[in-house]
Amino acid sequence: MGLSAFALNCSLKSSAESSSTEKLLDELLFALEEHGVSGHGTVRIADCDVRAGVTSDEGSGDDWPAIRRQILAADIFVLGTPIWLGHPSSHAQRVLERLDAFHGEQDDQGRMVSLDRVALVAVVGNEDGAHHVAAELFQGLNDVGFTIPANGMTYWVGEAMHSTDYRDLPAGSEKTHAATKLAAAQGAHLARLLAGHAYPAG
Repeated sequence: MGLSAFALNCSLKSSAESSSTEKLLDELLFALEEHGVSGHGTVRIADCDVRAGVTSDEGSGDDWPAIRRQILAADIFVLGTPIWLGHPSSHAQRVLERLDAFHGEQDDQGRMVSLDRVALVAVVGNEDGAHHVAAELFQGLNDVGFTIPANGMTYWVGEAMHSTDYRDLPAGSEKTHAATKLAAAQGAHLARLLAGHAYPAG
């Protein structure tokens, strides 16, 4: 059964600059491919005009409706963020706020539109707090209907107050690679199960 994945990069940098978050997302999408999951690419929120709000369309010029369609077209949604002041980036928070609209949106079976989709998280930073950041994202994603697999996170955290970023490590990190492969395997397995056995209506 063919599956697909779509990723959002919530780095504060535009695509004109290299991004540690992008590097980790690329590695995760590659790992998913090894489990038969085709990547639909990555969108960097900093390149888009995602308006403040909690609806699926905040009017003329809002880029969120197109991003929303890509999220819902995929079996696996991957959300990547750097750590800023111990929390997800402001772009990641904006994504969660826009996803909140799913609470009031139903599919043709009367279920929340995001059901039967898996969410994975990728976190990078030069300070501690990756598990805290993932916890914030996991709770938000679960609230709006995504299913979180066991070990559904990969991360890299460098030395606190240090200048080395994940993008500066050509070979990456052995432990991060292991976490990435595990997240991909678990995420693909769960997505395949949900694709064959959807959540019931009501």
